[in-house]
Amino acid sequence: MTPTLTTLLLLGLSVGPRTRAQAETLPAPSLWAEPGSVVPWGSTVTIWCQGILEAHEFHLDKDGHPVPWDRQKPLEPGNKAKFSIRHMTDRHAGRYHCSCQSPTGSSKGSDPLELVVTGFHGETTLSALPNPMVTSGGKVTLQCTSWTAFHRFVLMKEGEPRPVWTLDSQKPTSGQFQALFLVGPVTPSARWTFRCHGYFNSTPQLWSYPSDPLELLVSGMSRKPSLLTQQSPVVTPGQRLTLQCRSDVGYDRFALYKEAARDLPQHLSLQPQAGLSGADFPLGPVNSSHGGRYTCYGGHNLSSEWSAPSDPLDILVTGQLSYTPSLSVQPGPMVASGENVTLLCQSWSFVDTFLLSKEGAADPPLRLRSKYRAGHYQAKFSMNPVTSAQGGTYRCYGSYSTSPHLLSHPSDPLELQVSGSSGEPGPPATDPSSTAGPNRFLYVLIGAAGAFVLLLCLLVVLLVRRRRQGKGRKPGAADPEPQDRGLQDSSGPAAATQEESLSDAAVQDAQPEEGVELDQRDAEDGDPQGTTYAQAAASDAPPDVTYAQLNRLTLRRETSAPHSSQAGEPPAEPSVYAALAIR
Repeated sequence: MTPTLTTLLLLGLSVGPRTRAQAETLPAPSLWAEPGSVVPWGSTVTIWCQGILEAHEFHLDKDGHPVPWDRQKPLEPGNKAKFSIRHMTDRHAGRYHCSCQSPTGSSKGSDPLELVVTGFHGETTLSALPNPMVTSGGKVTLQCTSWTAFHRFVLMKEGEPRPVWTLDSQKPTSGQFQALFLVGPVTPSARWTFRCHGYFNSTPQLWSYPSDPLELLVSGMSRKPSLLTQQSPVVTPGQRLTLQCRSDVGYDRFALYKEAARDLPQHLSLQPQAGLSGADFPLGPVNSSHGGRYTCYGGHNLSSEWSAPSDPLDILVTGQLSYTPSLSVQPGPMVASGENVTLLCQSWSFVDTFLLSKEGAADPPLRLRSKYRAGHYQAKFSMNPVTSAQGGTYRCYGSYSTSPHLLSHPSDPLELQVSGSSGEPGPPATDPSSTAGPNRFLYVLIGAAGAFVLLLCLLVVLLVRRRRQGKGRKPGAADPEPQDRGLQDSSGPAAATQEESLSDAAVQDAQPEEGVELDQRDAEDGDPQGTTYAQAAASDAPPDVTYAQLNRLTLRRETSAPHSSQAGEPPAEPSVYAALAIR
């Protein structure tokens, strides 16, 4: 054998084993899908296979197919290939591998890629228990349910290409199939938005339609906003309703949450006014779906953390139940402040709960469980005691415990008038034991003043009548009632002395005798009728009776021992005289 031939044989023996070793050590390529491996029905998806630079062809294999699903030449710079699916259907769903070919041989197969198509079955429902508001660091349970008897449920998190959790389904007493996913601890450093699907074990790559997205709101310790409405929380179908979320903290965004709702509408903050920031959430025209319990939250654009929740606001929609209750009041619609008042709401139809609403009030309606009495379902709303602030127009409604935010038609309005309220005052309390405060005292004063005026008028009438009777009497005529003239009858010698004294006082206007006192202040003041006179005249009456006619006199009866006309002669008997004082 020539030296040249020997050299060639040795070279071939050394190159052959090395080439086989290099083909066996080619790395497996990488395989992925864009935008993700879970693809909605009818969408476009791109599958990428990336291998070595020396690869000149890439093969895409699907489980269940004996030949490659597709072949592609590498793109520049030559180490990966692109496989496109322009219209995703159930035919494209499955498990894929890829490999690359090079001059030295073929690579190993890549790790499997599970390509899933969604929308092949009916949709599921995703909710948070008890609600999607979670404090930072807390946990929450997400419930995925469906009326379809899926074998398994899948929970997907937005932004992640692969399922987060997969659980076997359970069938609770409600009749729906479900799976419960415990999520957490949640932090405000990321967004927590989820969807869920269901599928059967026989076709694990054919999923249902996705549920509506559910976003978890991570609430912090920042001050809660206020949720309010300019209208009453009791609304009628077709009415325009706007909920307002307000805060004195400069939040950049606000979120409105309805209990058991599937979505959370978010609004940018309005221009702050008077140091307040806020957002308006229009909810009209109103229908039955708007009934429920609402809360709102505030947040900043630079943080995914939200504020503490506002106090809840219940929106109640009327006219959703067929019956109409009635409303009555005891003791009556017009009462005095301080009385005990009862509003009775009742219905012939079955009612779980009665609600009492006051027109124009922003406070939520009063609620009472119904009681069955005398063939009616009823509830008694007591105001013991009633105050003037409770006056107004009332209506009552009925509701069922299964849908507490859907109400019946309203009762006829009932106007309660309470004395002391703004508007028409009610009548005063007739019960003397009841207390009506300052108003009752005012009524007592008015009554006393009226009685005094009536008594004064009666006295004036009597005086005028008596004066006319005195003017019509002739001098010397007999008077059957001499005592009405204010003088005590006298007889005997003392009567003659008294008559002479009165006559002298009238004629001379001089200093009266003892026993007659005259005050002439009215005459000094210029009163033309101020002159005081006493007139005594004989008449046909018995001689021992003397009559005196007086004008504007005040008489004071006095009894004293008569003065003797002459010294040393004691009077025979006491005399009666009149003291006259001019007013």
